[in-house]
This record gives sequence, C-alpha cells and structure tokens, in this order.
Amino acid sequence: MTIKDNHLFCFGYGYSCEYLSRVLFADGHWQISGTTRDFDRRRDLRAAGIQGHILDTNVPLADPLYIMRDVTHILISSPPSNDGDPIFNMHAQDILNLPKLRWVGYLSTTGTYGDRSGGWVDENSAVRPSTKRGSRRLKAEKQWMSLYENYKIPVHIFRLAGIYGPGRCAIDSVRAGVARRIHKPGHAFSRIHVDDLVQVLFASMNAPDAGNVYNVCDDHPAPSHEVIAYACELLGIEAPELLSYDSVDLAPITRSFYADNKRVNNDKMKNKLKISLKYPDFRSGLDACYRSEEERSDAVPSIVRV
Repeated sequence: MTIKDNHLFCFGYGYSCEYLSRVLFADGHWQISGTTRDFDRRRDLRAAGIQGHILDTNVPLADPLYIMRDVTHILISSPPSNDGDPIFNMHAQDILNLPKLRWVGYLSTTGTYGDRSGGWVDENSAVRPSTKRGSRRLKAEKQWMSLYENYKIPVHIFRLAGIYGPGRCAIDSVRAGVARRIHKPGHAFSRIHVDDLVQVLFASMNAPDAGNVYNVCDDHPAPSHEVIAYACELLGIEAPELLSYDSVDLAPITRSFYADNKRVNNDKMKNKLKISLKYPDFRSGLDACYRSEEERSDAVPSIVRV
C-alpha cells in the first residue's frame, strides 16, 4: 500500500513502538501518535514528530473522536488489569466510531497458552493460562477480538515471546551485575528480537487479515542460562555460576516466568506474513545487539524507554 494518509495511533508508546516508528518514518507515508502517562515524555515525543497524548488508567483521552479522527491503524501495547484491558474499557466505543480504521493490533503474550511441560504450541492450541499475568492477557484478547466478531473491526492478536534488543537484552543484565544463570531441567524460553517484531507488525499493517492470531517468536527456544553465558562470552568475561532453580531465591514475578514451560511454533507468522527472521536464534540476536553498541555512541538517544 502506498497511500500517504496512514496514521498509526499507539496506546502505550514504549520500546516496541519506538522501533516500529523508525521503520514507519523511513517508509515516508505515516503519521504517528502515541500515549504516555508522563508530561515530559509527551514533550519528547512531540519534539520527535510524534503526536503525544496523556492517558492513564484513570485519565482517558480528552476528546478521543477528535484526536483519532483520521487514524487508520491502532496498536495496543499497554498492560491489562484484573478488569481486562483499560484501553478497551475506556475507548472501545470510540474505536467503533473511527471512520478510517483499517487495522488494529493487540500485543498479547504466549503466556496465554500456560504450561505445556516443554511441549510445542501453535495458534490452534488451547489457551489455558497458568499465571495471573497470562489470565489477564487472555481476558484482554477476548475483549479486543469481540470487536471483530461483533462489529468486524479489523483486529489482529500478536502473542509475543520475550522481547529483547539494544539496551534491553542479556548483555545489559550482565553489565548491570544482575544476571543470574538459573537451571531448571528441561525448561526453555522463546524470544523475539525487537527488529523481527517490527517486521511482523509492518507486514500485517500493510496486508490486514482481520481476526487472525499470530505467535511472534524466533525459531529456537532456549534456557535462559545459555543466553546469559553467551552474553558473557561476547563481553569476554566469565559467566556466573549455574544455580539450581530449586535452591535459588527468586522474586515472585521472576518465578512466575519459570512456571510455564513450552516451545512456541512460529510457522504461521513466517508463512502467512511472508517473514524471514533477521535473528532466528538468540545468538544471532545478541550478536546484533553487541554490534549496535559500537554504533550507539554516535546515535541519537532513544525517544522513550519504559
């Protein structure tokens, strides 16, 4: 699509939206708007050519139908609560009334599948979350998908594995001194480099196919301790000792990540959206993150870090 009136509105403008915006600005046919809870961040967004708006769980958009009057694409990346997605609860009715809307994307999590004892899941697998975080995401998925089922709003669900990239990866954890190598036998995590997430979203935005759910992850699930070890290898330092999961003291949120053990199939993402991953495994992804550090000293600082 080469029309010049594309307008993306990001509910929750953070790390992933920032990288997506770079691609859209380079494409040259996009306006971009986004929400933040912070007035300083709104100022920074506007200075970067992004229309920033204040929104919080208790502060909906002021005059949303005017603000979004020419929006063609919406991306929702804000976290849900026990009541579901606050964006849906505040603005679903407004979204139903947008005259130019062609695409809605909701960023969910592979946590909606729950624990599979290391087995594989795809988009046809039953969703049965085993954590509170996964249950919240599933409720939000159902809310957004109801707009497609009942009103034919062009909703797409993206179930994301753990997102990493420059400034937000194992290399940064090792450098900060907070990385631990925890071994839980048979356990593996799926991941996705932010650049690959962006190309998935951009492909979908340019070829909407409403009602679809996509797993977004790389080709090789792996234990977290292998990722930390490789980050240490890149940095030329000794890896931390390997700790048994059963013997280590973990914060509840960290322990919840180990509650689910599954391997996520990404064939639909690659085949339907014609995606060729830039970083099909964590090694190629961390290599790219490491290389980018040499370029960052001359780069413009990120607009937003959340």
